[in-house]
Amino acid sequence: MRAVDGISYTVNAGETVAIVGESGSGKSVGAMSVLRLIPDPPGRITAGQVLFDGRDLLKLSEEEMRQLRGSQIGMIFQEPMTSLNPVLTIGRQITETLEQHRGATPAEARGRALELLGLVGIADAARRLKQYPHQLSGGMRQRVMIAIALACDPKLIIADEPTTALDVTIQAQILELMKELTQRLNIALIVITHNLGVVARYATRVNVMYAGRIVESGAAAAIYHNPRHPYTIALLRSVPRLDRPRQARLEPVEGQPPDLTQLDAGCAFRPRCRFAIGACATARPSLTLASEEGHFAACFRSADLTKTDQAA
Repeated sequence: MRAVDGISYTVNAGETVAIVGESGSGKSVGAMSVLRLIPDPPGRITAGQVLFDGRDLLKLSEEEMRQLRGSQIGMIFQEPMTSLNPVLTIGRQITETLEQHRGATPAEARGRALELLGLVGIADAARRLKQYPHQLSGGMRQRVMIAIALACDPKLIIADEPTTALDVTIQAQILELMKELTQRLNIALIVITHNLGVVARYATRVNVMYAGRIVESGAAAAIYHNPRHPYTIALLRSVPRLDRPRQARLEPVEGQPPDLTQLDAGCAFRPRCRFAIGACATARPSLTLASEEGHFAACFRSADLTKTDQAA
C-alpha cells in the first residue's frame, strides 16, 4: 500500500505551509517521512528525496538523523499528554534536548528552559519546571511541546494537528503563539490539520492531500477564493459559514475515503466526484497549473469548474 505517493512541496524560512486532508490521506505519514520516523517494518521509504538545507535526509546515517531531530528540525506531536514522558518533570524534558544537542551544562540548560517557558507564555516558569505533565492543563502541555520544539533554535518545525485536543479558545492562543514565534524567529513551519479555519487564518500556502497524493496546491487565498479541485470544493462546502442562512444545511463529502490497497488506474476521488468524466477512470491526473501562478490542481476538469460550481 502506498500511504504517500510521490508528494512534493517546499517550505521557506518564516513561512507557514498547511497540509490539509481527511483522516487517512497521508498527511502525518508524509511529515514523519521527513524525519525518517516511519517504523520499519511495516513502513518503508522506497524512493525520492527529502532536501533540507542542501542535504538529502534520506542519505544520512541514523546517527546523523538523530543529531538533526530536535536540533535543526523540531516536531510538535498531535497529543501532548502521550508525547510528554509522564515520569519526567517538564524541566528535565526541556533540558535534555539542550544538553544532548547543544552541549549545555545543567545550569545553562535550566536557564534556557526558563527563558523558553516565558517565550511560550507560561507564567511562574521556575515552579512549572518542577511539575509533571499531568499537573498541567492541555493548553500548558501544548505550550511545553512548543518550547521543546523551539529549544535548539530549529530551522523547521513540523506541527502535526497541534490543537486537536484543545478547546476553541486555547486553540486560538496556541496558533497565534506559533505564528508570532515563527515570524519573529524566521522559522519555517509545516502545519498538518483538517481544520480549514486554521488554514484560512494562519497558512501562507496550502497543500490539499487525498489518498496519499497532493491534489491541489497554492496560496491559501487562491485556494479559498478559487478552488480548482472537486475535493477541495467539497471540503469547503462542508464547513459552516457565517454568510449562509441559519437554516442552510451543511453538505458532507459523499461516500467513503478509498481503500489504498484497492486503488485502480484512475483518479482516487472519482467515486465521490460529481464532476467525473470518462478520462478519470483510465488515468490519474498530474498536478498542473490551474489558474494563477503557483496554483496547481490534479484534475482533468479544473479549467471547467466555474464560480457557480465552487460556491454552490
